Amino acid sequence: MSERPFFRPAQRMTVGEIVTLTGAVSRDGVRLDHVITNIAPLDWADASDLVFLADGKYADLLRSTRAGACLTTARFESLAPKSVNVLRVPNPHGAFVAVARKLFPGALRPTSLFEATGIAEAATIHPAARIEHGVTIDPGAVIGPRAAIGTGTVIGATAVIGPDVQIGRDCSIGPGATIVHALIGDGVIVHAGCRIGQDGFRFQPGRDGHIKVPQLGRVIVKDNVEIGAGTTIDRGGITDTVMGVGTKIDNLVQIGHHVSIGRNCIIVAQCGLSGGVVLEDNVMLGGQVGIADHIRVGEGAMIGGQSGVMSDVPAGGKWVGYPAVPRREYFRSLVAQRKRLKDSK
Repeated sequence: MSERPFFRPAQRMTVGEIVTLTGAVSRDGVRLDHVITNIAPLDWADASDLVFLADGKYADLLRSTRAGACLTTARFESLAPKSVNVLRVPNPHGAFVAVARKLFPGALRPTSLFEATGIAEAATIHPAARIEHGVTIDPGAVIGPRAAIGTGTVIGATAVIGPDVQIGRDCSIGPGATIVHALIGDGVIVHAGCRIGQDGFRFQPGRDGHIKVPQLGRVIVKDNVEIGAGTTIDRGGITDTVMGVGTKIDNLVQIGHHVSIGRNCIIVAQCGLSGGVVLEDNVMLGGQVGIADHIRVGEGAMIGGQSGVMSDVPAGGKWVGYPAVPRREYFRSLVAQRKRLKDSK
């Protein structure tokens, strides 16, 4: 059970190669020819593993680690055993990530679960679909008429790509995902079980019940977006729902019709964005944030987890709470409330 067979390193790296990659400064006595083949936490590591330490909370683990090499700062380097090849960097975690990406490129995006290339015989592809050379389509996938898929893209088992959908190059569409009424850019990752392009939730109340409003827009997913497992993105009713370049969306997020998300936004799990919401570039939403319809969140704003956003947020704002308010205002009100409770006793 201790073995982890799902990801194997694409190469071996010497400590000297890690120094070159990260710009690290070596502690005296470092063995530059020492070989690293894996990454590990401080307390699991052995002589073939790379570890890092950036937080004093884990300093005691560094004292006893058996790792082959450690990326850390000048503050902690003296704590490491003499047997550890210590590499000093300003940002240990960033350097660690750079090495991990080099060792395990296969973990950066989903690949064929069938460990195959090309088009599986058990895939169902409409004769009018356009599939470029170098596309992988796993068993059970369904590709609709006039759909277009670019070279280097992987379509997972039982994924469904609807009529006229366009998917760019070097994308990964996870198993069981459904994509309809959508245009997908290059380098996009859609994880397992996503639902993209279905109806927006729009009904007109009437005396005889709720009348469905036709949803005629699309979902536009621009280059290098990543969409987590189980996330749903509704198509627009008249205009489009848009995901900006480089935006990263976690698992189990609900994005409503007409939502427009800018470049390089981060949306953490279980957020809900109502229809017409606009997130400008570089916005960050913590887990379980809910945003009411037609709200605009300004560039670079940050919304704390479980906040309920009921009014526009200015650029650079840091808001928390329900209803969400500027962070300083929230904590001042919390202190005042606690003081009133204390005084009332």
